[in-house]
Amino acid sequence: MRTSESTVTDQELLETALETLRVEAAGVTEVASRLGGDFVRLARRVLECQGRVIVTGLGKSGLVARKIASTLASTGTPASFLHPTEGAHGDVGVLVPGDALLVVSKSGANAELTALVPAVRRLGIPILAICGTPGSPLVEAADVTVDAAVPEEACPHDIAPTASSTAALALGDALAMTVMRARGLDADDFARLHPAGALGRRLLWLVRDVMLSEKDVPTLGPDDALSQAMTLIAHQRGTVVVTDDAGHLLGVMTAGDLTRFASDHSGFLSRRVEEAMNRQPRSIEKHARAADALEVMEAGGIMALPVIDDGQVVGIVHLHDLLREGVRA
Repeated sequence: MRTSESTVTDQELLETALETLRVEAAGVTEVASRLGGDFVRLARRVLECQGRVIVTGLGKSGLVARKIASTLASTGTPASFLHPTEGAHGDVGVLVPGDALLVVSKSGANAELTALVPAVRRLGIPILAICGTPGSPLVEAADVTVDAAVPEEACPHDIAPTASSTAALALGDALAMTVMRARGLDADDFARLHPAGALGRRLLWLVRDVMLSEKDVPTLGPDDALSQAMTLIAHQRGTVVVTDDAGHLLGVMTAGDLTRFASDHSGFLSRRVEEAMNRQPRSIEKHARAADALEVMEAGGIMALPVIDDGQVVGIVHLHDLLREGVRA
């Protein structure tokens, strides 16, 4: 062991990093070269699973198993993680007929994992495996096993799970993506599984989710004085909606509209709103996607849109509110 980290050169640090990546890439490549019928059978079992895919593993493999369960769940396959130790002490009860157990292991010989097998077998639940040791107890017990063995670990002593855990993780991703495509999961389906993410905001959020409601809409009638419009524009974010007595949209007025009218008309404050308003305003339905509203605004250089429902103004949506909520066109 070095007496001081300062004796390590920059080149040594870089070479170690590159060697680690090389070994891990080689491990994934080796696993990919063996991929075949066993992987297809594994994917079929997951597709045919009527319940949940319960993923388990211990140590580094347990961390990989958690990630696989999360990826499956987020791409349309109901899945969750089961810690094998907790499973052997009662939590195996989360498994019910119709589920499938997916075990991730490098050695395939962990006592905690092998202890689960009899209990799972009694429930009639299929055991699927991603395992790095052919011929291990796990492989012998599993209904289907995908071989995750790698030539070597990136650890200089060939001990710490590095290439093996990377290969198992890559196989889990391959399984999730294969099943996702087979299920025909599209962008809308994916967004429904990620409602708080950027894709969810783009595809799922509606105008009604981000608009100011009717009571908060700065509204005037066509016969009101421009002096009233000027006050509202100054205090209500720059856009006033003009409606008739029934609430139908007649026009809008922005600070720009008011400025242009004022430059051409003396005594403009006593003039009527309908003289200065935009009579062909753009609007959007409240059930439209928020992303569509953003697209209309960006295309037209508009800061706000009246929101319509059944011909009446029910709100207003502002560009800044859409951007603040992370909506993207």
